[in-house]
Amino acid sequence: MFNKILIANRGEIALRVICACKELGIRTVAIYSEADRHSLPVRFADEAICIGPPQLALSYLNIPAVISAAEIANVDAIHPGYGLLAENANFAEVCETSGIKFIGPQPEVMRLMGEKEKARAAMKRAGVPILPGSDGIIASEGEAVEWARQVGFPVIVKASAGGGGRGMRIVRTEEELPALFLAAQSEAAGAFGNGDLYMEKYVEHPRHIEFQVLADEHGTVVSLGERECSIQRRHQKLLEESPSTQVTPELRDQIGTVLCKSLTEIGYTNAGTIEFLMDQDRRLHFIEMNTRIQVEHPVTEMVTDVDLVKSQIMIAAGAPMSEVLHGPIVHRGHAIECRINAEHPEKFTPSAGKITSFHPPGGTGVRVDTAAYAEGVIPPYYDSLIAKLIVRGKDRGEAVSRMTRALEMFIVEGVFTTIPLHRRILADPDFRAGKFDTGFIERFLAGGKKDTSA
Repeated sequence: MFNKILIANRGEIALRVICACKELGIRTVAIYSEADRHSLPVRFADEAICIGPPQLALSYLNIPAVISAAEIANVDAIHPGYGLLAENANFAEVCETSGIKFIGPQPEVMRLMGEKEKARAAMKRAGVPILPGSDGIIASEGEAVEWARQVGFPVIVKASAGGGGRGMRIVRTEEELPALFLAAQSEAAGAFGNGDLYMEKYVEHPRHIEFQVLADEHGTVVSLGERECSIQRRHQKLLEESPSTQVTPELRDQIGTVLCKSLTEIGYTNAGTIEFLMDQDRRLHFIEMNTRIQVEHPVTEMVTDVDLVKSQIMIAAGAPMSEVLHGPIVHRGHAIECRINAEHPEKFTPSAGKITSFHPPGGTGVRVDTAAYAEGVIPPYYDSLIAKLIVRGKDRGEAVSRMTRALEMFIVEGVFTTIPLHRRILADPDFRAGKFDTGFIERFLAGGKKDTSA
């Protein structure tokens, strides 16, 4: 096992990794920018090193500064958390070259799965169901038109190196394709430094389902089941739950088996999440893989009792899956997570500032992952997530009731938060009935939610 780990992240995920390390008897090193000097990860880590000013490029995304801190602290490994450098294959490679274990997959596998078109091709070869689409990168507007005719409208063009909805356009007619293709290409080049696009059939009113996997360094891959992530706005998730009401035990086993086989073939290791769209016939289609721990990983932890962060660390230290899991995966009850962001609850504009009052809820089946506290400051430089509220119930009905109660008891004052929005969502009849898709929030905020799901 490792003696000391540096956490190359901030906020609640940094604190989450510190908690896992403490339980494993591993010393921790927090890195921080000047804006996070008084953060809880700095307080609870065994050591803390300032790596620069508040700007991300000069601190948390500054690879030389992060590696220098790791070398100064003489750590064995680096945990990247999620976001920031977590899916940066160059960073993983620098860690490897520096003799520091990167807690995640190998750089070459990260590169493969990070380029969505290549990931799509790899999954197709392994038998994972994918949407009809282009065979590789589309070289020109003319080629895009040819592919769209083959696939059939509507289609969606996507950035191969993209994420978060950038470099993506839905195209419903041939006439609008050239302009939208160029717009997506320009946006992708600006956002990712790579304007490559590919095309897929566009699924109307889909649900967003993702599968959590763990893979050790001895060739064993295990699926921990799915999460429902359809409650989202502009491709940013707001609420997640497990299990999905739309995934049968047979489908769960079928997809899990195929994923384990495919990830074994590509040599994947550590934690990963494979994302799918579900069409109205309840068929799943691969869209991308995230080669890291997810924001919503506690949902899976709550229904499986598997500590995914401790599992990541143990796998990176060389432990076989038999030591990581101690038996088969068993799902119990239903879990829901609400992302509490420092944002206006309907305008979704950031709300930085000092938290004047902070009272997280508690009680049976309630968990709060946060690094926020009363008198703490939400800086304007970073992601707006301030807490994750997770509950588990014996079934979905109890989980919804428990989340409703917990949201009512969650007090955050001094900044706007999305708590009022979540309370409204939880009270919505369609949400309670499990009748929603990825367009739910837009219809919800517009006041006209026409049911499109089965």
